[in-house]
Amino acid sequence: MIEKWLVLVAAGSLAAGACGRCAADSSVRYLRYKEGFVLELVKRVPGILNSQDPKTGRFGTGIWIVNDQHPMFALAVAWATKSSDNPYYHSHKVLDAIMAAGDALIEDADADGRWEFRKKDGSTWGQIYQPWTYSRWVRAYGLVRDGMPSDRRKRWEDALIRGYTGIAKTQLTRPVNIPTHHAMGLYIAGRLFDKPEWCDQAKTFMAKVVAAQDPVGFWTEHYGPVVRYSSVYVDALGVYYAVSRDESVLPALKRAAEFHAAFTYPDGSSVETIDERNPYHGGTIADNVGFSFTAEGRGYLLHQWSIRKPQDADSIASFLLYGEEGPAVPSVAVEQDRRWVSEDRKALIERKGKWFVCLSAYCCPVDGRRWIQDRQNFVSIFHDKLGLILGGGNTKLQPLWSSFTVGDVSLLRHTPGDTNPRFTPPKGLVHIPTASSLVRTESPGLLFDYDGERCKINVGIVDDSTAIIRLGATTDTGRAVAAHLTFLPHLGQPFACEHVHVRPLGTESFTLSSKEAGAWIEHAGWRLSLPDGASVTWPVLPHNPYVKDGAAKPAEGRIVVSLPFSQDRSEYELKLEVRK
Repeated sequence: MIEKWLVLVAAGSLAAGACGRCAADSSVRYLRYKEGFVLELVKRVPGILNSQDPKTGRFGTGIWIVNDQHPMFALAVAWATKSSDNPYYHSHKVLDAIMAAGDALIEDADADGRWEFRKKDGSTWGQIYQPWTYSRWVRAYGLVRDGMPSDRRKRWEDALIRGYTGIAKTQLTRPVNIPTHHAMGLYIAGRLFDKPEWCDQAKTFMAKVVAAQDPVGFWTEHYGPVVRYSSVYVDALGVYYAVSRDESVLPALKRAAEFHAAFTYPDGSSVETIDERNPYHGGTIADNVGFSFTAEGRGYLLHQWSIRKPQDADSIASFLLYGEEGPAVPSVAVEQDRRWVSEDRKALIERKGKWFVCLSAYCCPVDGRRWIQDRQNFVSIFHDKLGLILGGGNTKLQPLWSSFTVGDVSLLRHTPGDTNPRFTPPKGLVHIPTASSLVRTESPGLLFDYDGERCKINVGIVDDSTAIIRLGATTDTGRAVAAHLTFLPHLGQPFACEHVHVRPLGTESFTLSSKEAGAWIEHAGWRLSLPDGASVTWPVLPHNPYVKDGAAKPAEGRIVVSLPFSQDRSEYELKLEVRK
């Protein structure tokens, strides 16, 4: 049970050793979890062992990829953790499984220590020093090396040194997420193999990572935050701090914790609206040891773990091996009825009653890389009863995900099977703004310039069940101008319109005009008024950068309400109601 490993106590009853400043603050809480995490890890060991093929040493099912070997790290932590609650401490069976897992990686590597980057869908992406795999392998080695037979240990050492030699020479380039994770692993490898030059190289690189962090607390890989990938930086800096005690990274971990706390929905999921790389994904994102090294981070963990405790053995093992317990500052994520504006005035959070609204003013030109999404969708609306209703983030090659478009939306589309598309829009379509700014009135909003057309959107909270969305645009250039509202789908849940019978939302596509649909649409507990001239389309699919040909499934799509502007219609007002 959660209370076995998660302890929140008032400052007056803090464990001995809590600082005097913390003890004087009645709002301080305490994070304690390690004793219970031993039990949690022990429970998962049998399942991990049973998932390994004893003949090949490989974990996982389906097409084998090197990431399947990651459970070796959790097994190594179980093998190395001495506790009366841990029957796997120095277990021969566990050690054999770990060694077999590493041997499988050696067998699959090329002469430089790289692996073919395979994915479960059968696609291949070239040779790679897979950072997540190398770091878990070298950390597992550090834990079990003294228990390994000399010949196996020598084979592992040779392979790891070969790999990290290549990593040191080629991988620590820009301070972005993959090189940052490599730097953490390189520091550990330098310590284990008595190569101080690797440690120095990693330390110098981590200083660049800290310097690259925005004062708001995020990292960027083009322009504006990468929210989900920010957790990669937090994890790498956290593990690096745990093994190096380099205190220069602590301010960055503190700022990152504050940033993530601000951009977390009430259900613990990350706000996607400002993310330049990832659309919305449900689920908490605090299974990250980097948050455990500051009071602000521990406060964020307490909030996230009150929603969902860590489930995977890898995270539990990382907290056991590296994490810190200690005083925790209450997280902004728990605050009600607040308005928060980022220091750079590019993002606004409105938490009012049961509603949570995020507005993003981050905008920039389209980037030609598949990984950097078009900054096109600037509003998200969440409700405590229903979760995320509207928004869902950004994509590429899909102008109907844009808050506004100017021109012909048919000019930009994903061609099925195209593995190397041109992502920049052709002449005749503008689907991202050239300028944007926040409007900090009672009903917060955004102003945009789309190549000469001025557009606006406001979200007003009426009460706990009603919000008003106001949209406006000019049509001065003579081009078609439209707004688009993207609603999250829930396959199998009812979808209805005033003139259409209730039916489960499935994979069958449709487009309905306001005349066909009627005055409203309903889905998954909400109802939206539908003005004359509007249309509803399902499914509007994104380009999935993680699939080689960009193909997306209906569940990744959006229900899009499109609203065209004209000389006679420059504004719309829509009522969003929660009816569940």
